[in-house]
Amino acid sequence: MNRFAYILVILAAAASGRTYAQDLPHYKRIVKELSSSKYQGRGYARGGANKAGEYLVKEYRKAGADEVTKQAFTIDINTFAGRMEMKADGRKLKPGVDFTMREYSPGVKGEFPVYHVDTLNFDAERMFADLARPEYANCLVCCDFWFAYYHKESFSRLQKNGQCTNAGLIQTWPSPIKFFKAYGHRVADKPIIWTTPEAIEGVKSVEVNIENEFLKDYGLFNVIAKVEGVRHDSCYVFTAHYDHLGNLGRNVFYAGANDNASGTAALVTLAAYYAANRPPFDMYFLSVSGEDANLRGSEFYAEHPLIPLKQIKYLFNIDMIGDNNPVQYCEVSDPGMKGYELFVKINLEKKYFRELNRGELAGNSDHFPFAERGVPCIFLENQEGDAFPYYHTIHDNWRNAVFDSYEPVFKLITDFIGRY
Repeated sequence: MNRFAYILVILAAAASGRTYAQDLPHYKRIVKELSSSKYQGRGYARGGANKAGEYLVKEYRKAGADEVTKQAFTIDINTFAGRMEMKADGRKLKPGVDFTMREYSPGVKGEFPVYHVDTLNFDAERMFADLARPEYANCLVCCDFWFAYYHKESFSRLQKNGQCTNAGLIQTWPSPIKFFKAYGHRVADKPIIWTTPEAIEGVKSVEVNIENEFLKDYGLFNVIAKVEGVRHDSCYVFTAHYDHLGNLGRNVFYAGANDNASGTAALVTLAAYYAANRPPFDMYFLSVSGEDANLRGSEFYAEHPLIPLKQIKYLFNIDMIGDNNPVQYCEVSDPGMKGYELFVKINLEKKYFRELNRGELAGNSDHFPFAERGVPCIFLENQEGDAFPYYHTIHDNWRNAVFDSYEPVFKLITDFIGRY
């Protein structure tokens, strides 16, 4: 294409962009769909993640993507989709409200005495001496999560068979109680049950019936949509993970409206925008799975890219933007810092957010495997708003969905691409 024709295409795209910009109703429909019971929290045990992936294939095609590809990979993952029952001194506790499981826990069944650790006058040797007494044989040892973390040398002994006679651990976490999947690629020797402090305070014994299922070589897939640009020698890449935590027992699932139906929906509407407004470079929309299982989908793509990573002009990772904090959190790779200066400049001009708060680069979302490989990238996540306390809880659902950050994030990204 000659230079004059190229300029005409860019001008036409800019003109049409004034009439077809971000699409909030479309965005809301996708968030609502992905956080519905149909997908059971987009987890693994009941196939919710893969059902969501098939839905996204259809949505990208409807959005006008030129190509849609599924990139298959496998993971090992521990799941809890069976019985999830717990009583404290005979009082029934609610899964997801009063208690959850540590992701690498085995199943556990029976009645157990509870040993409450004296955290104010803690002495590890005294604790082990207490646990050797007959009345605490096969007990569950209970203390605050962070206390156990800061004394992990002692508490790690309680988690291994043959080290101590306790049956497992109970760790307290303030309400709303959280659930994770990141370290679910294995099953530990003993269970770790998380409860709220109120649920276990003063409790002498608990009765539990909790089932786990370890899925070996479980099949997942990334969904990659392409919108062709004027030039094909370089490209922009958008990432967002569409999987979430799935089930905690038979009747509880984690909807994940903010984490990360919010980012996933943004990718689909961005694809629709660029399909209607032909971009200067190819655009790839990488909806990854396995993020909540420790970035497995993005790591797999970074190891097996459809295009050479060196062709990526800039990568945008959109994760948990369903919130309303006027300060936008971000992380930036070293090669992405020149672009970050442009982000700051655009935001100062347009005042999309009160400010951008750049944190230290960390392995907390799907930008990280690319940042490690030298790709210019930015991670956008809206933290500390009204929705943030619901992160990784059963309350991150459609009823509590917040949409304030979608339009400013959309505009910040599209403005950046128009000027980078």
